[in-house]
Amino acid sequence: MGVSDHLVPSLCCEMKILEAKNIELKSHANLFVRYYLPAGNNRRIQLNTKQISTKSSQKIIWNESFSLECSSSEESVKYLKQQTVVFELRRRKLGKSVVLGRAEMPWKAVFEAPDMEIDEYWLPMVSMNDGVLGTGLKPPCIRLSMKMVRGPTMAEMEKRKKRKQGLKDHCEGCDCAADYEIFALAAALEGLL
Repeated sequence: MGVSDHLVPSLCCEMKILEAKNIELKSHANLFVRYYLPAGNNRRIQLNTKQISTKSSQKIIWNESFSLECSSSEESVKYLKQQTVVFELRRRKLGKSVVLGRAEMPWKAVFEAPDMEIDEYWLPMVSMNDGVLGTGLKPPCIRLSMKMVRGPTMAEMEKRKKRKQGLKDHCEGCDCAADYEIFALAAALEGLL
């Protein structure tokens, strides 16, 4: 890790896949969302939600969250802003997976959104398999949330870790829980001033 990497803050991507609508299948199946996140060097990370049976429910609700933390150097943020997250609504039947709808969300839209957050957005998909979906319907949509949160730099995280370790070392072998609580309170007040 170079000196400049040591000062780079982390970036946490929080993503929620909530539900789907405008889905009318010709036969029952299990539905899931597969999404691809850019990982650099023209690679992508593939993730799947749990499968929801259309037989057991008219509503298709996943309500699943995922978060990923990475460095947020100027170079990596610039790269990410040029990328998209690809979402595929898929049907699994008899062990095979078929794409029903596909959509892309540009990371740039998330970075440029207020507070770097897109909250509960209905993302329309391009229908990919009319032989499975009913005809004449609105396009399938998934509701999702995406948020980017800037975290502390590696140097700040190491300072915190050393401070915690120093407190732990100080209190080891003695009964100073009350002193520790007072010290923690004093440190918290110091941070407010």
